[in-house]
Amino acid sequence: MYVSSQTSAAAAERPRSRRQTQAERRARSRSALLEAAARGLSRYGYGHLRLEEVAREAGYTRGALYHQFKDKADLALAVIDWVDENWMAEVGGPAKREPDPVSELMALARGHAVFCRRDVARVVMALRVEFSGNDHPVGREIQRIYETGIKRVARLVTAGRRDGSIPPGPPARTVAQAFMGALEGTVIAVAGQVPDDAELAARATAGVLGLQISQTVTGTSGSATG
Repeated sequence: MYVSSQTSAAAAERPRSRRQTQAERRARSRSALLEAAARGLSRYGYGHLRLEEVAREAGYTRGALYHQFKDKADLALAVIDWVDENWMAEVGGPAKREPDPVSELMALARGHAVFCRRDVARVVMALRVEFSGNDHPVGREIQRIYETGIKRVARLVTAGRRDGSIPPGPPARTVAQAFMGALEGTVIAVAGQVPDDAELAARATAGVLGLQISQTVTGTSGSATG
């Protein structure tokens, strides 16, 4: 009887592992499905994405996927939002803390190159090409995100021209479009070449802005080329 009491007391004192709530399990499965879908979209595009393969890679059934997403378009839109939120947390947000327009633009270029080292991060670029010219909910969301980026870069170009750190040139929006094109093209062309990808992304975008190479390192300490 004494031994039994001791055993019972010891068992009572052992910490019990907390069972996950339904909300926690749902969040975990959603995250796994989003990451698997992001990889699939980056590699194969929307048209060739197979939901059963997404579910299998995430470790869930197709039924579990449909429990959270009503169809492929719904899943793709959720992936886009998920990637965009991560981009803002890792690239867009930190770049805003830079002290001047040139430093922020270079931080965006370098940060984006680093972000795109993960295949899941290239979703937006891949889908923008796939849905170019198509009126589709996924294409419209991609265009909205792209337009937000263009407006941000154009605003920084305008601010840099006002303070003299960026030289005069074509309209700010046109420069912003070229900036985004140079950034995306460089990231794709030198994918996997770490750490040179980030430096080359900064140099490519600096060229579009009309900056000297020194300004890709020191922000506005270099002078703008005339």
